[in-house]
Amino acid sequence: MKTCLSDNYFVATTFLHTQSRRKIKQNRIGTTLALGRPVNAAAAPFRAAMNQPTQLTWREFSMSPSLETPTAVPPSARMISRLAPPMPPRDANGGDTSFMNNVPDPLLADKELPTFKFALERSVGKIIGNSEGKEVTVEELPISKGIAGVSMRLEPGAMREMHWHATAAEWAFVVEGRVRTTVIDPQGNSETNDFEPGDVWFFPRGHGHMLECLGNEPCHFVLIFDNGYFSEFGTFSVTDWLGHVPKALLAKNLGVDESQLADYPTSEVYFARGAVPPEVAQAPLHGTQQPPLTHKYRMLAEPPHGVFAGGQEWRVDSTNFPISKTMAGVILDLRPGALRELHWHPTADEWQYVVEGKVSVTLFGSHGRFRTEILEAGDVGYIPQGYGHSIENIGDGDARLLIGFNSGVYASIGLSQWLAGNPKDVLATNFSQPADSFDDIPHEEVFVAAETR
Repeated sequence: MKTCLSDNYFVATTFLHTQSRRKIKQNRIGTTLALGRPVNAAAAPFRAAMNQPTQLTWREFSMSPSLETPTAVPPSARMISRLAPPMPPRDANGGDTSFMNNVPDPLLADKELPTFKFALERSVGKIIGNSEGKEVTVEELPISKGIAGVSMRLEPGAMREMHWHATAAEWAFVVEGRVRTTVIDPQGNSETNDFEPGDVWFFPRGHGHMLECLGNEPCHFVLIFDNGYFSEFGTFSVTDWLGHVPKALLAKNLGVDESQLADYPTSEVYFARGAVPPEVAQAPLHGTQQPPLTHKYRMLAEPPHGVFAGGQEWRVDSTNFPISKTMAGVILDLRPGALRELHWHPTADEWQYVVEGKVSVTLFGSHGRFRTEILEAGDVGYIPQGYGHSIENIGDGDARLLIGFNSGVYASIGLSQWLAGNPKDVLATNFSQPADSFDDIPHEEVFVAAETR
């Protein structure tokens, strides 16, 4: 009997469905059910390859070992995984597409919620001269699987050298000082921009760029990446790359004599140091070739998105910063006692950096699990996608938070908004309260609640 295309698809999809409903014991000695027939322990590497999905054509599958004979080695699990309908790419309207699989994070499946706080500015990072970078990834904060962050300071004349990120886009907010960046896209378009406090930049994944302090004062900016497993200290730096390429090969590539490369760095520089850059940026070697979308947005130069009795909010996403297709950001100011109301984000994880002040952040994870963390200036908080939370200013002065999201379109649902979206009889039944008691609650979204005395 010949194995036809539809048969292969049926076998593949049946296998994937079975796997999703049954945890296979990888270390079991003997046999494990796969593709409806016994497979011995030697097939474990095939099953392990399931974690490395790549594209496979039907022709490649049809040329795999026969499925007709029980004694034949079955196609690898990696091969089978490639036959599943492809996951839709993350776009501006969606957050983590892994939620389509409804696979729980083991860290969030315990009876108690894990910590969602990390003291970033009190950690030890990379320091070269008077420049430094401190990061928080899943290594430092295991709950933060969807977003990583870096606090970076550059001294005058210092540059975070030319580099790119293979696994994450970069969204940044300038806290103090001035910064100059250059970035190039796959079409060869390049852009140079100067940034001041309150400005934002966004570099899509894989786009080469550099960051340098502009002027005679140091600068500080916070970088947010849409991948919690990303590490700033594992990026692709130009000196690290070229320092390991044979000089003859590099000379051939650049069309120069090998002797001209003798003094090039042989290892990663990371923070390059030189003269303070000129106030007016010079043109690139290939001349001006601007990209269709700018990488710069002046967030705090714009009017706030919302002004409330208890504070104000600035918001930037792909609707007003079109290049930022996978990330959004917020600056939230809270007056003493003010509360960013109970809410959740249906399409994104939330990464918080306290610029100033002291706040109490709550996290609700269903099944009665509730946790509170106190965050102060320099601390980071993390809220998984869809988890209920709130932010309250418990300090004596104003609080400011920088908040990043791994979705290109901001979306949230607040408690007041949710309640106001239901009729009184529904609320009365749900809470076992008289219907007229709900005349006293807000009939529209609160967003930020002011302190009541």
